[in-house]
Amino acid sequence: MTSPTRHFHWLPRLLHWSMAVLIVAMLFIGIGMVGSVSSTHEALIRLHKPLGILILLLALLRVCTRLAARPPALPTTLPRWQKHAAHASHWLLYGLMIAMPLIGWAMLSAAGDPIVLGGGLRLPPIAPQSTLLYAYLRQAHTVLAFGLFATILGHVGAALHHGLIRRDGVFSSMARGRRRE
Repeated sequence: MTSPTRHFHWLPRLLHWSMAVLIVAMLFIGIGMVGSVSSTHEALIRLHKPLGILILLLALLRVCTRLAARPPALPTTLPRWQKHAAHASHWLLYGLMIAMPLIGWAMLSAAGDPIVLGGGLRLPPIAPQSTLLYAYLRQAHTVLAFGLFATILGHVGAALHHGLIRRDGVFSSMARGRRRE
């Protein structure tokens, strides 16, 4: 009988840390877009759109890898409510990582503003052109961005709690791979 794995496979770890960098960058790019009216604004928008689509694709891949391979078990010393909170917060993060780019894409579609990726590839609109729909989707995108930021802060706080205070292996299961015995 084999013991359960105590570390995530390399692919979920690679996706986790790559997306962490991309999402934090996107949050700052979004803040910069809102606070900028200069030529920087257009450059940030041109960067924001394809990065959002990349995050959407990576988030879908993350969900697939999560469903294909069970993550390491949480410590048995963790109270049941904390285990439930950990699972719920992870699925909330996945939902936000998928919803944010989709809402952004729909918002741009409603504005009649296409998403152009590298090589001139234009993504098709996923919502009808409508000023009112654009306004609702823009508000939703903003609210969810704040929700994503708050969820990330909670996630980082929990990770630091596990890594620095509890020292129960939860943080190291994502921070590094298996040690060679």
